[in-house]
Amino acid sequence: MDFPLLLVAAFVPCLGALLLLFLVVLKPKFDALPRDRRRPPSELADPTAISRLSQSAVNVVGDVIGESGGPYNRTVLYNAGVKMPPADFTVVVAVGSFLVAVFATLVTNIFIGLLLGAATPFLTRFILVILTDRRRGQFESQLIDTIQMVIGGLRVGHSVMRSIEAAAVESDVPTSEELSRIVNETRIGKDPRQAIEEASIRMDSEDFRWIGQAIQINREVGGDLAQVLEQVAGTIRERSEIKGQIRALSGEGKMSAYILMAMPVGVAIMISFINPGYMDVFIEEPIGIAMLIASFIMFAIGGFWMSRIIKIKF
Repeated sequence: MDFPLLLVAAFVPCLGALLLLFLVVLKPKFDALPRDRRRPPSELADPTAISRLSQSAVNVVGDVIGESGGPYNRTVLYNAGVKMPPADFTVVVAVGSFLVAVFATLVTNIFIGLLLGAATPFLTRFILVILTDRRRGQFESQLIDTIQMVIGGLRVGHSVMRSIEAAAVESDVPTSEELSRIVNETRIGKDPRQAIEEASIRMDSEDFRWIGQAIQINREVGGDLAQVLEQVAGTIRERSEIKGQIRALSGEGKMSAYILMAMPVGVAIMISFINPGYMDVFIEEPIGIAMLIASFIMFAIGGFWMSRIIKIKF
């Protein structure tokens, strides 16, 4: 069989499995109301065998990972903006790893397939870290507008929590989610200072922590909170300008680091497709395996070193 036909024969089943996984496990909600509210219970169709199998897998994984949630716990998923239970997400990652391993094995060889399949959970965790950083960056970029909305609510006579609730309604994601969570936690008895402090830790925002401290000081000593927040907003605005300048100056170094990290992997994958036998020395000969392990170690050290260089804290 020709190589293109083999590639197509391997790609089609994997694509079908991914589609089935999306429709059954992820369960996308295309309607605003759940089905059990739109139809009487008697009209609901019985679950199919695939649905029962997927639900059984989710239940088993949920029993294994327990309340902690495993590596993909609720805190990690929430900070990344993923609205899925840990058990469901773990099943998706496990099935995805299997499909990646099968596809890579059919295209290249079993060693590369097992390697890519084992690397898929780590790649997923890395993607969650990227999503978390992006979500925190969006929160930081919306913080000035958030403060102004809170100040506007205070100026018209609303309380602090009522102003935060109004800002949550008017804000975009993720600010709306975080402010709504603060309001809801305060309603069930949590101290507002603790709720704001926990939100600042989730978003890794020093500026938002200042807002919480300003609100707490105002609760203790009184005064015009709107005027205090105006001064805090001015400080945050100046810090945002400095962050933007640093981000622009370090952009070239970040792009260079990304290119240098991706180049060895890209070259190895390209050579594997062009001449699969050329890479066999790294999986068949002891010296090749040793060189491959040393390369991974040096790759990790170099990536960590470059990330520390281009990451500036102030």
